[in-house]
Amino acid sequence: MSTLPIAVLNEHPEWQKRLYAELARRDIAFVELPLHDHFFDPSKRERAFSMVINRASPSAWKRDHASAIFFGQAALAYYETTGARVVNGTGAYLLETSKALQAMLLARLGISTPRTLVANNAASIRAASEALEYPIVVKPNIGGSGAGIVRFDDRASLDAWLEGSPSYGVDGVVLVQEFHPAKDGHIVRVEMLGQRHLYSVKIYPDTTDFNLCPADICQVTPGQPPPSQEASSDFELCVVAAPAKKLRIERHDEAPEVVESARAIMAEAKLDVGGIEYLTSTRDGRRYFYDINALSNFVRDAEEVVGFDPTKVFVDWIVAELAAAR
Repeated sequence: MSTLPIAVLNEHPEWQKRLYAELARRDIAFVELPLHDHFFDPSKRERAFSMVINRASPSAWKRDHASAIFFGQAALAYYETTGARVVNGTGAYLLETSKALQAMLLARLGISTPRTLVANNAASIRAASEALEYPIVVKPNIGGSGAGIVRFDDRASLDAWLEGSPSYGVDGVVLVQEFHPAKDGHIVRVEMLGQRHLYSVKIYPDTTDFNLCPADICQVTPGQPPPSQEASSDFELCVVAAPAKKLRIERHDEAPEVVESARAIMAEAKLDVGGIEYLTSTRDGRRYFYDINALSNFVRDAEEVVGFDPTKVFVDWIVAELAAAR
C-alpha cells in the first residue's frame, strides 16, 4: 500500500466518524480536508495523497457552507490532476449537485422518473406547470435533506407562492415535477459500491415531520416549504440518524431488475459508491427512481438492520483500490 496518506474531503466531520474509526482501527493513515476551510495551489502537481475520498454534500449551504459546494468542484479537479485516486470524482460530484443532471441521466437510460421540467424564474415555473398533472412539487436543483421542496395541489396555490418572491435555491435553478406519493408509506434506498449491490432498505417517514430525508420526494405541506429545516439540517441522508428522525427502516430484498437499473446508473454516473432512491407510486402503481446520491452515510445500526457493517466493506474496497494502484 502507498505510504502517502488518504485524504477525506468533506465539510461535515460528524458524518465521517464511522469511516474515520474504521480507518484508524486498521492503522490506515488519513487526513481531513475541510471544504469550507481549505486551499490548494494549482501550480503544484506533486501527489500528496494516495487517495482522495469525496464526502462533500450538496446540503452544505444549510450549514452556511454554500461556497464549499462550488469550491469542491475545483478541489476535486485539482486532486485528479495530481494523479491521486479520487473516489467519486468531478463527474460524480457534478451529478450529485444537480438534480437536473440526474433527471437527464435517468431519461437517457430509459429509467422511469417522475415527469420533470427545469426552470429558473417565476414565468418559466408557471409555464412548466401547465405541462404537468397536479399535484406537483418545486424543488431546488441543489438540495439536500429534502430542503426547499414545496408541493402544490393546484395552480392557484402555485401562483400564490410565486407572488411571494420565493428563493429558488443556491443556483437559482428549480425542478418542476409531478408528485408521486409512495405506496405503502415507504421509499427504498439502494446502496451500491461500484457494480456491487450492498443492500436495500425500506424507509418509512414519520409523517408528522415533513422535512424528511433521505427522500427528495418527501411529503410536504401543500403550498408551504417543509417546516423545521434548521432543526433537521444535521440529518442528511436520515438513515444515519434514524432514531432522531423517527424513521422506521427495514431491510428490503431487492428485485433483480432494480439492481440492474442501479448498476446502469452507477456506470453512467461514474459513481464509485452511492445511494439510489425509488418509490412505487400510489398514482399509477409504477416504480419511479428520483434521487442519486454520491454521499453514502450508510444505515445506522447496520449489523442489526442489514446483517453486516457496510463501512467495513467500504474500507475493504479502499484497501483493494490502493493495492491495485501500486
